[in-house]
Amino acid sequence: MPSFHNGDVEIAYLDEGEGEPIVLVHGFASSKNVNWVYPTWVSELKKAGRRVIALDNRGHGDSGKLYDAARYDIAIMAGDVTALLDHLRIERADVMGYSLGSRMMAEMALNQPQRLRSAILGGIGIGLIEGGGPGENVARALEAPSLEDVTDPVGRTFRAFADQTRSDRRALAACLRGSRRLMTRDQAASIKVPVLIAVGTTDEIAGSAQALGKIIPGAEVLDIPNRDHMRAVGDKVYKSGVIDFLSRRG
Repeated sequence: MPSFHNGDVEIAYLDEGEGEPIVLVHGFASSKNVNWVYPTWVSELKKAGRRVIALDNRGHGDSGKLYDAARYDIAIMAGDVTALLDHLRIERADVMGYSLGSRMMAEMALNQPQRLRSAILGGIGIGLIEGGGPGENVARALEAPSLEDVTDPVGRTFRAFADQTRSDRRALAACLRGSRRLMTRDQAASIKVPVLIAVGTTDEIAGSAQALGKIIPGAEVLDIPNRDHMRAVGDKVYKSGVIDFLSRRG
């Protein structure tokens, strides 16, 4: 698997297919494989004529592990994506994030719009502004000696997932604590790139997609029926909606 360095941090990525590039940015405690390869996003986008690039965020997957929460600020993590585009000599690309990855891509859409053709924000709604999702309870669960020591139900879910994916739990706890900065309503209203917001209709983590769609100018909203935060990722409605959005972007 190829990798490059952004400063002292090694970032692992994949780069497959031909055509207009799209960069995929996974969610917290996930990886490029878990979020995008296994649910067939990479193969489906390649079939749609796209060059597909996906990275492991710092602290995740095969990328470098850091234990200082300050090194996981949203802007710093979004900077890894910009550095990847620079490394691959790509001037502009479509991007799609999920959950934490979407918060990173919203940050990029706000501050580096010239690098984006469009931004697809999966698994995030008004939570981008109002917060929600995993908090200190999850960080403590990740640092607990074992799953049996975790009583918080949300913490248990994330701890079990981290154990299943053999993640570096200490790095994930630092990431969670460092990446909590929210976007303001005025910042979201300043995003000018074309945006698609895709959220499961039973997702209690993301917050309302429609509420966020009313704030980001011109944003489209895609409801993923009867899917929660975890199960929306591989849904066929999500995939077909994204491919339609991309095709209409030219």
